[in-house]
Amino acid sequence: MGKKLKFAPEKKPGHMSRRTLLGGILAAAVLPVDGLFALEKDPINIPEVINDDPTKTPGPGPSLLGKRSGFENPVRKPSDISSRTPLQDLHSTLTPSDLHFERHHAGIPAIDPHKYELLIHGLVDQPMKFTLEELKRFPSVTRTCFIECAGNFRTGKAEMTPQDILGLTSQSEWTGVLLATIFNEVGIKAEAKWFLAEGADAAVMTRTIPLAKAWDDAMIVYAQNGEAIRPEQGYPIRLLLPGFEGNMNIKWLRRIELSEEPYMTREETSKYTYPVQDKIRMFSFEMDARSIITYPSYPQQITKGYVEIRGLAWSGRGKVTQVEVSTDAGKTWEIAKLQEPVLSKAHTYFRYLWNWNGSPTAILSRVTDETGYLQPTLKQLIEARGPNISGYHMNPVTAWQIREDGFVFFKPEN
Repeated sequence: MGKKLKFAPEKKPGHMSRRTLLGGILAAAVLPVDGLFALEKDPINIPEVINDDPTKTPGPGPSLLGKRSGFENPVRKPSDISSRTPLQDLHSTLTPSDLHFERHHAGIPAIDPHKYELLIHGLVDQPMKFTLEELKRFPSVTRTCFIECAGNFRTGKAEMTPQDILGLTSQSEWTGVLLATIFNEVGIKAEAKWFLAEGADAAVMTRTIPLAKAWDDAMIVYAQNGEAIRPEQGYPIRLLLPGFEGNMNIKWLRRIELSEEPYMTREETSKYTYPVQDKIRMFSFEMDARSIITYPSYPQQITKGYVEIRGLAWSGRGKVTQVEVSTDAGKTWEIAKLQEPVLSKAHTYFRYLWNWNGSPTAILSRVTDETGYLQPTLKQLIEARGPNISGYHMNPVTAWQIREDGFVFFKPEN
């Protein structure tokens, strides 16, 4: 399968426009939410005609496309460079495709699938190009996993929803071909240790990835939740690197080049690095374990009595093994129930039944993954990394304040 090439083009990771450069600077900083999101939820589109007794009047017949009830209106929350998933509106670990978060570096390209080609070259036995149909002829694989932006954390005020705080993570069922299958087709030279992945967007987004990830679980995917990938998620093809930071999962994938060394592109030198004490950490690929309570959360109100605390936990290093919930501001912790199946590098739903006595308190969650890593507090992160902490790979325990009247507010930390 694929077209054999006699030569490979020069390495051209691409350049960034000034507008994109400035956008990238703002992308992942830990910022207050004031002014970040200009658009709020649209008014609920309630049907114009509601029958008091729907059994007396036939409703609409079959249609070309299904749609949500007019009484349901979950929406992403967009800014200039991203669009956040409404985590508080989801009822399972899967994110509907139209609610999957977006992160753009130069907008969404329109790519004709009939003209699409993926070039693989560099330290390979035979450079080749693959069309979309040729990629689909290889044995396919389906797996469920999350994708998360490396800058997925916001704080700053009490009036924040889970969407505001951690809305740059989503989970889908992805279908495609293992990258190892394609690499076996072209043949990888022994000296190859890294590969460059390049997108076809106007930013020509590029990252270099350790070759070991390709032999492990990397995929080239063309389907999401049973349908073709949405344009904003990389149509017709994207790279999927389970557990790795989101920007490495290159969308609109058009080129892969094998090499001995990393290419030191913009997104892995001046961006997506962060200080640790007096040094700068580079190539921090895996997303650390984290969790968030999605109910109850702002702006909800609870009443005295039993409340089921619900939320999401995940780790880029494997499976979630335990989630603990505190209902007394972190003084004591209880083990929550995990919803099966618990998948590797995937969102896991947790639940804890709590009998609220009506007193003001704070509720928190923390997760432990299969490596033994325990989600840290913000204080612990600062102690480990130093006072000049950046916005990348921030995974602190988050808390919700429960007031005497039952209203719930985020508890921000400085």
